[in-house]
Amino acid sequence: MEKRVLVLNLDHSPVAVVSPQKAIVLLLLQKANCLSVYEFLQIRTVSQSFDYPAVICLNRYINIPYRGVLLNRVNLFRRDRGECQYCGSKKQLTIDHVVPRSKGGKSSWTNLTTACHRCNVVKGDKSPEESGMVLQTQPFKPSLAYFLAEYAEKQAEEWLPFLSAKVMP
Repeated sequence: MEKRVLVLNLDHSPVAVVSPQKAIVLLLLQKANCLSVYEFLQIRTVSQSFDYPAVICLNRYINIPYRGVLLNRVNLFRRDRGECQYCGSKKQLTIDHVVPRSKGGKSSWTNLTTACHRCNVVKGDKSPEESGMVLQTQPFKPSLAYFLAEYAEKQAEEWLPFLSAKVMP
């Protein structure tokens, strides 16, 4: 599998994840500087070899409108690491409104959580306090850096120093 390259803006905020070929082009055109490389990996051409970039930083600031992380089922399960936030089960997962919709609860990052079918039925149309249930973690709105750090833990440890200050709980 090909390793990916993290692109940081001039202020070191994450902008994108690109292929190594795109990263090399940005470096050769002097539009970016390499901040970190993958050890023991190289990109070879017929006449040259290059260090395999892991993190690059753009040489000028690119204004990118804030897009946020899309609230959907996949991203919600990723944020909650694929487990029930009440009992820790990883089976029969559903989405639970912490404050039920019937009591004014909205479908937002801070009011939705992952729950197994059993816990969702037990909680029913009540708040966690009313049903005697305790959330393991409070729901929060994740940032792009949060999901990039999750990827980095599995695929690209070289990214972690550049994402650690920007990640939420």
